[in-house]
Amino acid sequence: MYKPRNYESTQEFGTFEPLQLGGHVCKICKVTETTSRNGKPMAVIWLDIAEGEQKGYYAKLWQSGDRNKEKWPCAVYQLEEDSNGNTNMGYKTFLEAVKRSNPGFDENRLWADNGNDYLKNKLIGGVFGREQYENNRGELRFSTKCVYFRDVETIRKGVEVPPDKLLEGAKPPVCDPLSDYEPIVTDDDDMPF
Repeated sequence: MYKPRNYESTQEFGTFEPLQLGGHVCKICKVTETTSRNGKPMAVIWLDIAEGEQKGYYAKLWQSGDRNKEKWPCAVYQLEEDSNGNTNMGYKTFLEAVKRSNPGFDENRLWADNGNDYLKNKLIGGVFGREQYENNRGELRFSTKCVYFRDVETIRKGVEVPPDKLLEGAKPPVCDPLSDYEPIVTDDDDMPF
């Protein structure tokens, strides 16, 4: 039998443990600035889980298998300005949550030339929920994403799991763990052995 490349490091089906939905204390791994498709300034915030039983979740996910090493598995894209050129509420929420979560936070360093570097390794609360998408076979699936930010103390006290974000026109999923299961029907007489 032929042994494919990286057999030992390939995950089996069913061994993937999804991130628990709800609040997590996160560590900011990196912040970069770019522009949106519409030319608006945008921050890209790379996160990992900093506390609890799933600590280091995204680092482990990134290191496993044949993942694209250029793409970190948890990046939040946050517009910095609204349509009028003013501070975007989501961006302000992100920065204020970082400030409240890190005693001694120096806001002056944030606005300096290396402000993005100053955010590295700071703690922040992330609230994770499910977002529906259509895969390349036209099937509706869910991915888990950080949907908004809170300060660390709010996360530690507990937050509600956000409702699923469905694609426009999609119906809520039926909670059936075997909904993708298709039994294989065979007739023993057709077997070649």
